[in-house]
Amino acid sequence: MLISPEQFIGFLSAALLITISPGPDNLMVLSVGMSRGRRQGMMFGLGCALGCLSHTVLATLGVGALIKASPLAFSALKVLGGAYLIWLGYGALRSRGGARVEGAGLPDESLSKLFTKGLFANAINPKVVLFFLSFLPQFVVAERGDASWQTAQLGLLFTLQAIVLFGLLGYFSGAVGAWINRTPSAGKWMDRVAGAIFVGLGLRLIIAR
Repeated sequence: MLISPEQFIGFLSAALLITISPGPDNLMVLSVGMSRGRRQGMMFGLGCALGCLSHTVLATLGVGALIKASPLAFSALKVLGGAYLIWLGYGALRSRGGARVEGAGLPDESLSKLFTKGLFANAINPKVVLFFLSFLPQFVVAERGDASWQTAQLGLLFTLQAIVLFGLLGYFSGAVGAWINRTPSAGKWMDRVAGAIFVGLGLRLIIAR
């Protein structure tokens, strides 16, 4: 069974806002695009986005195993995940912004090497693993059955939107990077929006579980 329209819209809205908030991945995509060109930025971004698939597999297996082992354990995961999201949101809300994009001084690399670099940079990042294990289960509705399949769909949706957004960042890297550099408050307000989303998701889970 596919996820419901409500799950789709709610998850995609949150994922889009979180992905465009200034962070290591998207700032690196901008840096690569500004220093080496659009194709290079887009290829690095594609690698970063596809790295999310490894986290999707881990989250899917973990959620599926918990559901089979104990619904109580799954509830505990969601509560702990909610607390983690609140902690992330608190940090984002306290951020002073000031993100800058440096587009010079990077050595030339092939498209395949940039793709691989982006892929592994995301895939082996333990913080992203923890984020996926906390974020995806918040949108799983146990009553709809097969939590593993729902988690897989959500992870794939996150990956697809990341491919689109990182591709756009790479393509428009020069203009976007220059705008961020001359608008210090932009990153701060993006962090505020992402932080509010994190806190809201965490509270929603803990209160309404």
